[in-house]
Amino acid sequence: MDLFDKLKVEQGALGQHSHLPKDYFMFPKLEGEISPRMKFNGKEVLTWSLNNYLGLANHPEVRKVDAEAAAEWGLGYPMGARMMSGNTVRHIELEEKLAKFVDKEAVMLLNFGYQGVLSIIDAVVDRKDVIVYDAESHACIIDGVRLHMGKRYVFPHNNIENLEKQLERAKKITDETGGGILVITEGVFGMSGNQGKLKEIIALKEKYQFRLFIDDAHGFGTMGKTGAGTGEEQGCQDGIDLYFSTFAKSMASIGAFVGGNESIITYLRYTLRSQIFAKSLPMPLVIGALKRLELLQTQPELKDNLWKVVNALQSGLKENNFDIGTTKSPVTPVLFKGGLGEAANLAMDLRENFNIFCSMVIYPVVPKDVIMIRLIPTAAHTLEDVEETINAFASVKDKLDRGVYQREEIISITR
Repeated sequence: MDLFDKLKVEQGALGQHSHLPKDYFMFPKLEGEISPRMKFNGKEVLTWSLNNYLGLANHPEVRKVDAEAAAEWGLGYPMGARMMSGNTVRHIELEEKLAKFVDKEAVMLLNFGYQGVLSIIDAVVDRKDVIVYDAESHACIIDGVRLHMGKRYVFPHNNIENLEKQLERAKKITDETGGGILVITEGVFGMSGNQGKLKEIIALKEKYQFRLFIDDAHGFGTMGKTGAGTGEEQGCQDGIDLYFSTFAKSMASIGAFVGGNESIITYLRYTLRSQIFAKSLPMPLVIGALKRLELLQTQPELKDNLWKVVNALQSGLKENNFDIGTTKSPVTPVLFKGGLGEAANLAMDLRENFNIFCSMVIYPVVPKDVIMIRLIPTAAHTLEDVEETINAFASVKDKLDRGVYQREEIISITR
């Protein structure tokens, strides 16, 4: 068999809408200035799908610094990987300031979050070691775990009792192999909005002698008194051995970092293949990140505005009898009962008739009879945006309950 013969693109539940433009459901284009109001399919929509938590993407100081840094340095400098020829005083400055902010001895910059997580897992464990991880971990963690050549055990989401059972299994193996245990979970889970039970996990460290790796992509900048993340929020940052976050959420940019004790970060500098064999972060991204970090620390009103919108949205949804799960973060899932075809029609109705663009999550991320609409509130949204959205959701819920979305097609999409 030719390898490519089996690589067929399956349309699945969205196949009934294959007559739509190819960038309608998959790879949709949001155009215009980054803001709650953007253009989709030729008209303005209120969007809840941008991880621009603090509204920094179009902050005037950020735009100014980004433009000036690009004009001064271009995108080429520095050339080469950090280890060889791609290091600068600004890269070091950013690492030092991040380390101080997240209360870690040292930080290492990463080019991308997904790539960085895979490479961290690869660098930290070998075939003698055991990984224990949360079942709802992000795809980058799952893929990193898949590459591990040793044993791996998964525990149901936030189930500490089951985690301990997996740790008992892991310890039996490492007692024989002489290896160690790495536990991986998230600070804030990007779909459910739940916080990882970090304090409860850390309480097990002494008994089972494991190290803890936290992906806090959605917690950095949004959680904790200063915005330093979910470890700060739960008062247990010192119990996190490897603290990771990305610049792609609250910082509205590109890049990532990992923090920990000086010794482990030094080890990663010499072993993290995704950085050793990749060009260093371009100077404009580093300078831009320094400005974003400064604003995150000096303008607490950004996080305050975010939570004003979050609280209004989540309380309003609950008051109107919507199921938003057990979120404890800005991530706001709205759960409906319905099939996959109904999910597509509901999303189309929101976009075309209510001018609201939000992300639709379907099976296998959620069960087959569940439709999840994930809302990402930001500091740039307004309370009027919240009211408009809740009213629209009330209308589509009524239609869903009456079976309107069971029809094959509800509207015609034109351009």
